[in-house]
Amino acid sequence: MNSSKIDVSGKVVVITGASMGIGEAIAKLFADEGARVVLLSRDAGRAEAARGRVGHTENTMALSCDVRNHEEIDRVVSLTLHHFQRIDLWINNAGHGLMDTVAHVDMTACRETFDTNFFGTVACMQAALAVMKQQGAGAIINISSVAGHIPLPFHAVYSATKFAMNAFGKAANVELKGSGIHVMTVCPGYVRTDFSANAIQGREAKTVRPSSVRGISAQRVARAVLRGYLKRKTEVVVPWTMHPAIKVYQLFPGLVERTMIKMSRRVD
Repeated sequence: MNSSKIDVSGKVVVITGASMGIGEAIAKLFADEGARVVLLSRDAGRAEAARGRVGHTENTMALSCDVRNHEEIDRVVSLTLHHFQRIDLWINNAGHGLMDTVAHVDMTACRETFDTNFFGTVACMQAALAVMKQQGAGAIINISSVAGHIPLPFHAVYSATKFAMNAFGKAANVELKGSGIHVMTVCPGYVRTDFSANAIQGREAKTVRPSSVRGISAQRVARAVLRGYLKRKTEVVVPWTMHPAIKVYQLFPGLVERTMIKMSRRVD
């Protein structure tokens, strides 16, 4: 991706949920391409460890940030502006899953998942937009999911947060037309990360993910993010095979639902 060097080099990129998985992969790719990257995580130690793996320590910074806390978001914005003078790109990747049935899902866990996945994204977008409007330019990327297009049984709360994120990001992009600020939504399918291990598991933790599907790498998602950013796409679905899956669900939802019922299995 050498052609992107000119476009990304020197850009200031802030990434939430950057201590592992997709967030860390995005941080590494953008840092390799010459961007100045701020890695955020609830755990400062894990953010710093990821910064060490990413390398380019002269152009990176690791900070603790719980996206559920407005004061912590404001602190990150202030420190980033103090250190790098601007914010060109804000990537909302912080989030987690919640596995349970609609009948039994714990309401506290439900609200916490929305606080992180959706309301945390909204709060970060507002903080980033305040800076970008002053600059007259910038971009926001929300890492959502194909589950924001196809509701996943036993992951209903997680899917709901991603449907909300998709709608919010796309609406924001229309509102911001002509402002110099662009919003992109990224919807990965199955990704090989510790997502399931880190998800909150309720009384009836099941999944519809086929055991035979390995999923794509976090690095592939990161490459799709970079390409989409450079092309100013509104939405990126990765891998491309998820496009027909989304279209089939829109046209024949019953067919997809019957398939998901057959695939459902208990999570150990």
